[in-house]
Amino acid sequence: MNLCDYNAIRELLGRHGFHFSKSMGQNFLIDPAVPADIAASSQADAGCGVLEIGPGIGPLTAELAQRAGKVVSVELDKSLLPVLAETMAPYPNVEIVPGDVMKLDLTALAAEKFQGLRPIVCANLPYNITTPVLTKLVETPCFETVTVLIQKEVAQRLSAPQGSSDGGSFSLFLQYHMETEYLFDVPPEKFLPAPKVTSAVLRCVRREKPAVEVTDEAFFFKVVRGAFLLRRKTLVNSLAAALPGYGKEDIREAIISCGLSPEVRGERLTLADFARLADALGAR
Repeated sequence: MNLCDYNAIRELLGRHGFHFSKSMGQNFLIDPAVPADIAASSQADAGCGVLEIGPGIGPLTAELAQRAGKVVSVELDKSLLPVLAETMAPYPNVEIVPGDVMKLDLTALAAEKFQGLRPIVCANLPYNITTPVLTKLVETPCFETVTVLIQKEVAQRLSAPQGSSDGGSFSLFLQYHMETEYLFDVPPEKFLPAPKVTSAVLRCVRREKPAVEVTDEAFFFKVVRGAFLLRRKTLVNSLAAALPGYGKEDIREAIISCGLSPEVRGERLTLADFARLADALGAR
């Protein structure tokens, strides 16, 4: 069965009485070249165990199954389970795990399902859960790479150069742990139903060690998040609001001691700037 053929999809879903859920952000791919390109971009091979999130009816799953040692797909929508049982029947190396990825212990899942394999992630993520899912994947250190199809605007932000106005605190969190690469766009007409925005594929490769050395990682990220709290304000004002106990003059002096302008905004700082600033503030 061609899992990207419009008529075949309609017939399959109709036979199983499936209805699209807006709340789950379901958009199924209808161009076979797209899942093939995403799977190729993940660089999955026979030595990999691939975690997929939200397989839908399985077009990307099938492409991954032809490349990887094993594919484990987590699906929240119970109404898709009988559909997947049918579409994935030809692939003995695919296992469907019913459940919510945000509630699963992914370290334990990978250890159980991917013995002897390198765990990676490849998924067409629902737009509404992109940030929490990516956060969880980054915080699960066993995954070497994460290749995801997400909203184009988000992919651009997450791969934006440090110190540019396109980035944000989450971009810096991601780039602290991973090297990010914006790969290619996927227009709305490649989906059923068609979303209102363009999508894009982002590939993240885990760094051997974080991008910068910091004295206190928790405080470092508190400073990073604080810098974007009042995005239109100067870094001094934003950090003064975010860090109770630090006066504006102390913050101003710490910023100047790092060779930065006291009028700078948080979006202009790189991870290296934030590392110096967090250490300077911590010393006070």
